[in-house]
Amino acid sequence: MNSTDALAPVIDANLAVALDALLAEQSVTRAAARMHTSPAAMSRTLGRLRRILQDPLLVRAGQSMVPTPRALALRDEAAAVVRRLGALLTPAADMDPASLRATLTLQAADLVGAALATGLLALAGREAPGLSLRFRAEELEAGPALRDGRVDLEVGAIDHVDPETQVEELVTLRMTAAVRPGHPLAGEPLTPARFASAEHVAVSRRGRFTGPVDDALAEHRLSRRVTVVLPNHLAALGLAARSDVVALVPAAPPDAAVSPLTEQATLLGLRLLDIPLPLPPVTIGMAWHPRHTADSAHRWLRSAVRRTLRARPSDGSTNTFDSVP
Repeated sequence: MNSTDALAPVIDANLAVALDALLAEQSVTRAAARMHTSPAAMSRTLGRLRRILQDPLLVRAGQSMVPTPRALALRDEAAAVVRRLGALLTPAADMDPASLRATLTLQAADLVGAALATGLLALAGREAPGLSLRFRAEELEAGPALRDGRVDLEVGAIDHVDPETQVEELVTLRMTAAVRPGHPLAGEPLTPARFASAEHVAVSRRGRFTGPVDDALAEHRLSRRVTVVLPNHLAALGLAARSDVVALVPAAPPDAAVSPLTEQATLLGLRLLDIPLPLPPVTIGMAWHPRHTADSAHRWLRSAVRRTLRARPSDGSTNTFDSVP
């Protein structure tokens, strides 16, 4: 017996399948048909099995073959091994979300997280009550955090992608100006000059006073006065509701449904004004590590995020796993 034959039972599952076919059929020809191979190839496999097991397994008895005592002892075990291999190598069936038990961690900016939390909580309550959701602020560098498992899903403006990261765009939004009722900007048509003349609150985790809106104003030889920089949008919207500062908030295009991202502005009673400048759109997407792509809980989460951020006022959003993986 050579070294290759000695290792074969460990590394070649096809031998177990062939052994099962030979012992069940007790015929090289029928076993070959079952395995979709030729009788000559199956005869060679039988010879290999005889060398490995040091037993003839099947012996000629007139026009047929009969199993040896060793073959009879192996028959049930070989069949059980093949059944286990079949179960091991069969794709998992879609799991009922109601049976899922897991804690999933999302990383999102405060406004995105606030928009998601209500919708995801409602969907989880109806469909996957065994799931717990944990939101983290944008405090981690998302690529490594996704890679090492500290974050399961990032939702927001995805602008830092590792080579293996999976990214899906969800919604494209435009920037609007959020002001309190009765704000001076709300009474007349908004022009670039009137927009620039107001006091503004900027949102930046890094404390920056300028952004794309300042580049657009510079094209008109205008500049705005940013009186305060805050680290998150919710604080900026709260300040805009209680003062004359202007806060920027992403909203759906005019011909689309109301964006869940504007819900906080609506709750605060803020008015959203179209900004008369060619500002770049804001694309909200989600990113995840590919090891989670086929996971049932993660698939449900991605589906729920899609439905929440793409929801329309008349959309019940009741489908559990949509067609996108």
